[in-house]
Amino acid sequence: MRAAQYVGDRTVLTEHLEPLEPAKGQVQIKVAYTGLCGTDLHIVHGNMDGRVERPLVFGHEMSGTVSATGPDVTTVSSGDRVTVMPLDWDGTCPACVAGHRHLCHHLNFIGIDSPGSLQELWTVPEHVVVPLPDDASLRHAALVEPVAVAVHDVRRSELSAGDKVVVLGGGPIGVLIATVARHACAEVCVSEVDQTRLKQAAALGFRTLDPSQDDVQAAVTEWTDGAGADVVFEVSGAAAAVQAATGLAKVRGTIVVVAIHPTPRPVDLQRVFWRELRILGARVYKRQDFDEAIRLIAEGVIPADELITDVVPLEATASAFTRLEAGTAMKMLVAVQEGAAS
Repeated sequence: MRAAQYVGDRTVLTEHLEPLEPAKGQVQIKVAYTGLCGTDLHIVHGNMDGRVERPLVFGHEMSGTVSATGPDVTTVSSGDRVTVMPLDWDGTCPACVAGHRHLCHHLNFIGIDSPGSLQELWTVPEHVVVPLPDDASLRHAALVEPVAVAVHDVRRSELSAGDKVVVLGGGPIGVLIATVARHACAEVCVSEVDQTRLKQAAALGFRTLDPSQDDVQAAVTEWTDGAGADVVFEVSGAAAAVQAATGLAKVRGTIVVVAIHPTPRPVDLQRVFWRELRILGARVYKRQDFDEAIRLIAEGVIPADELITDVVPLEATASAFTRLEAGTAMKMLVAVQEGAAS
């Protein structure tokens, strides 16, 4: 079978590998589409070389159909449409015992810590396989994982209908958070410096701000009649956005840290104290978030076609990252099966 592998030195190669046959409790999936995300970009840039083994078949945003099952598999059958919640926890650490398995101290994030979905046949544990509706679009279903991220982030914020929400960062996750928050009847403003992404957010009907040109704090103050935002999502990963977030939230407002920050960031703790702000982390997702993501995509709440910039063949995986780096794409999908790209 064909697979795309990160081999180090910012290099991705498409090579032929032997597929792994499913053992007891395992499911083999014929992967249809794999989405590329910021974490994958970090891997290719070498920023995660201290964590990942090389060569690594990466990728974790996916859809496909079950091609085979090992003994004792009961929840799916050959031909079923599925996606994968790529979290494999140990079930015994303090976080798991406390009911927070998605934050397992020894979490195997499949596609990073073990082989991922940029391969034609992918074998995974049964418990990470999530069934899709029989009529689900496999192309759209490749967005389930990032939508689940957004669902989890919004759930963590505990926002209410009518809340005014600021999303700092208009990339794929930022736009998905904005979409999920709007579906929850919040009013949403997206702040983004990249002009392409700013236009995309505006085209989706969101109020937008450009921090390179706009006084974001003044604009948010005016928009909220002097109160400040009920919830601020920091999705950009930029130090300037972290600094700005505390100045945008209302008294007892909530700041949700979504982005992965590679280094510690300065935070205005005086502002946190003065306004009794609440700062929350939001990491990955739970199964309920996946189920909700599937529902939102099936009901057309998520503008999947508008978010998918292009679909490329497996051999073009490396060049797809060039477009992501340049900021000219919102979501790139890889059609993993030969001849499936369009």
